[in-house]
Amino acid sequence: MPTGVALRDVREQLFDAAERILLRDGPSALTSRAVTDEAGVAKGVLHRHFTDFDAFLAEFVIDRVGRMDPKAAALRESAGTGTVEGNLTGALVALFESVAVAIVPLVTFRVQLQVRLRRTWPAGVPVLTEAVIVIESYLGAECERGRIAPDADVETLAPTLIGAAHLLFADRAGPRPERDAVRKMVATVIAGVVR
Repeated sequence: MPTGVALRDVREQLFDAAERILLRDGPSALTSRAVTDEAGVAKGVLHRHFTDFDAFLAEFVIDRVGRMDPKAAALRESAGTGTVEGNLTGALVALFESVAVAIVPLVTFRVQLQVRLRRTWPAGVPVLTEAVIVIESYLGAECERGRIAPDADVETLAPTLIGAAHLLFADRAGPRPERDAVRKMVATVIAGVVR
């Protein structure tokens, strides 16, 4: 990249490059050099915008978690429409076909990234913790509408759904689970509470 050329939305350009690498090659391939090469910028660009690579990764993770907000709103608004099983299946497939699955091992294996994230994220792996909150909120809305039993333990159902879905999608090298497999898991988990 020639000097003196203004970059537009450099942070987003770097985040998008990191996401492509993460999805294509996995967390072990995610280096500052790989990100800047993928983004088509000089290596120094990343370090002009972030104190170090872990600071970049922490902001990348938080940015990607923030992108869940519109999806969370859409899921909550779907309460009372369609079927509970169908709504949850769609939400889980969308979540786990995103960069979420690739972020989990990234956060798990980079201790300094965990330390940085703890400054703004008190517990858990950010993407999965946020997903639990989204699912819990949706289940609560369905309880209010009477489509789920009012005494349903949504605080246990939500992480159960996220954990089970994560297990279905965790193998990055194998084929993605069929939507029907996700639907079957959802139906099994919520069977005792759906009205």
